[in-house]
Amino acid sequence: MKKFTIVTLSLLIIVAGQAQGILGKLNKAVKGDSSKTGSILNKALGSKGSSLSNDEIIRGLKEALTIGTDSSAKRLNKADGFFANAAIKILMPEEAKKAEKTLRSVGMGSLVDKAILSMNRAAEDAAGGISAIFWDAIKGMTLTDGLSILRGGDFAATDYLKKNTTTQLTEKMRPVIEASLAKVNATSYWKDVFTAYNKFSKTSVNTDLSAYVTERSMSGIFYSVGQEEQKIRKDPAAQVTGLLKKVFGGK
Repeated sequence: MKKFTIVTLSLLIIVAGQAQGILGKLNKAVKGDSSKTGSILNKALGSKGSSLSNDEIIRGLKEALTIGTDSSAKRLNKADGFFANAAIKILMPEEAKKAEKTLRSVGMGSLVDKAILSMNRAAEDAAGGISAIFWDAIKGMTLTDGLSILRGGDFAATDYLKKNTTTQLTEKMRPVIEASLAKVNATSYWKDVFTAYNKFSKTSVNTDLSAYVTERSMSGIFYSVGQEEQKIRKDPAAQVTGLLKKVFGGK
């Protein structure tokens, strides 16, 4: 009986040691990330619990980003997509407000209004070519990116896109904006007026209109994408597929 007890205890120690070693390897493999460990364990043990698999996390996030960016692009690439949206409407830059006030005071308000409208129309034109750039960034999302976005704040996915698409969006949008502004001579008007204004003002106005409109256009695009992200994260009605409900429904 004594020998049997000793043998039994020895076996239990060996089994416990092996189990601890397996868990240690799993933890090491995911660098201490408990959620990854859980996901790997779920797969290894065939768990049918509520935990999300790595594949579900990535697919769900890609689906959410695709829906959000596509919706934003379509909405912004229409007449008044920028102009009628007070949150993203492109107005005169702060350094030009004094000049705008002066122009309006001498009866040139209609010209200022036309300049503002032309800036927004240019942004609306440029929004038509952004979806493909977003799709490339979404396809390149890694598991690490996905986990960071899922655990992040309301704008974590938008921040990911901003980090990975800003350069490409600038290159894509600026030529379109320049061409659109040129159609109504907005660039020429802006440069002439503010070159003259800068000679008499201590605060200079940037005469590169296309650069300003490009920057404000991108700001508006990411604002719009951010609003879509918040909806998907928080509004069950915006979680339009079963996968989105599963990934975001419990947050």
